[in-house]
Amino acid sequence: MLEQLLVGLAVSLVNIAVHAVAMQAMRAPRRWALAAHQQAPARILVPAMIATVAVLMLAHLAEIGIWALVYGALGVIEWRAPGDGFYFAFVNYTTLGYGDVVPAPRWRLLGPMTTLNGILLAGWSTAVIFDTLMAISRHIREHGESGSGRH
Repeated sequence: MLEQLLVGLAVSLVNIAVHAVAMQAMRAPRRWALAAHQQAPARILVPAMIATVAVLMLAHLAEIGIWALVYGALGVIEWRAPGDGFYFAFVNYTTLGYGDVVPAPRWRLLGPMTTLNGILLAGWSTAVIFDTLMAISRHIREHGESGSGRH
């Protein structure tokens, strides 16, 4: 059991690092949106949110891929078809847990560890989306529709 927990913790920490890098990438869309506000008032909100969510989606797909690679390296599941590891990781990461693919008994705690990791990182992403939306909205409110600071 300790081995499963240590592997799950290690993969979770790698995924937290991936998410932290994605957070750094989030700075670019936010800076762009706040700078673009000077030329295109409230119209920057939608593209900025699309960019934010796109970066986060890519981060989550990468994190699911990392879990899938670990499943493959450890022989966590019996591969019946290409993509089974990614499917199993995706189902666990998103808390669906269909149960149609079952891990080897030796690694059965990795599914719940994947789920916990997914819940935490999805929550972090939700907070980032909300914060980005609020920061851009606040900027527009403070600087007016024209971006000049006059109301």
